Amino acid sequence: MKKLVIASNNPGKLREFQFLLQPLGIEVLTQAQLGIDEAEEPHHTFIENALAKARHVSRLSGLPALADDSGICVSALDGAPGVLSARYAGDGGCDTLLAKPADCGSCRTVAPHVLETLDTLTERQKSDQKNNEKLLQVMQGVADRRAHYYCVLVLLRHADDPQPLIAEGEWQGEIALQPSGDGGFGYDPLFWLAEFGKTSAQLERKQKHAISHRGKALRVLLEKLQTSS
Repeated sequence: MKKLVIASNNPGKLREFQFLLQPLGIEVLTQAQLGIDEAEEPHHTFIENALAKARHVSRLSGLPALADDSGICVSALDGAPGVLSARYAGDGGCDTLLAKPADCGSCRTVAPHVLETLDTLTERQKSDQKNNEKLLQVMQGVADRRAHYYCVLVLLRHADDPQPLIAEGEWQGEIALQPSGDGGFGYDPLFWLAEFGKTSAQLERKQKHAISHRGKALRVLLEKLQTSS
């Protein structure tokens, strides 16, 4: 397989896939390059959403498609934000839909030094920051900080592929008390790795991909692709 389309407009995910796939001689195209809008994600599981995204892009592009659905799952929140990780804060950045064990309260309760100004951030970065803000609020006073990133990848050779290649990856960590680091995306500034004494946003790119949920899942997927060829 020499060419595939990534079923995502998330710039962070696209950077990671390009970094991981291009050294293998795989040309990575984005759905935006082909004028394809993002698919809806109406399902309640990661794998269903990944399958829907891959089929959508493969059908419209006529090319193999790789879709990722991933999120962060917090033990004290019964696995939330989970499949709703990208939309955890909603439009307002501080709703209480998934807030537990206590209501998150007002955005004003977060100390100003914890958050960067939103004015200079892209829309995706703004969304990431609101999600991080909400998670910090929900986790105030919570002793159990355990969390893990989860990723499922789906590769379709064509839109009606009856045997999609599916791979999963997990990455164990904790929720930090405040964000640190400017690398990565999503919840990386809050994803604390005790063995390194830093968040995933503070890791070097190569180091992160060697141990991350997405890196693990992609290595499994590529192994499956080689054995199925």
